[in-house]
Amino acid sequence: MKYADGGGLTPTGRRRRETVRVQAAELFEQQIKPLEVARRLRVSVKSAYWWHQLWRDGGVQALASRGPSGLRCRLSPRCLEKLPRTWSRARRRMAGWRTRCGPHQGAPL
Repeated sequence: MKYADGGGLTPTGRRRRETVRVQAAELFEQQIKPLEVARRLRVSVKSAYWWHQLWRDGGVQALASRGPSGLRCRLSPRCLEKLPRTWSRARRRMAGWRTRCGPHQGAPL
């Protein structure tokens, strides 16, 4: 299932999750094992081990939130400018097709 927010977390939810990761980093600095970190913070063992690896490789900065998940738009600024015109032309063509070929059975335009 895909979420409109790119992962289902709001900015507040991402901040809350980042706070938990920072708490995990503090526990790792105290030489506490990932299994115990998972128990204390009520997260999955897999997450705790993943965070431990990130922390070991890059410190607390590696556990910082990187924003919403999902693919970033790879269109150039020029293509982004042209996109609304392209869509409106396509919609007009589809409207003409609908009148020539009967009602369209897919999603409404």
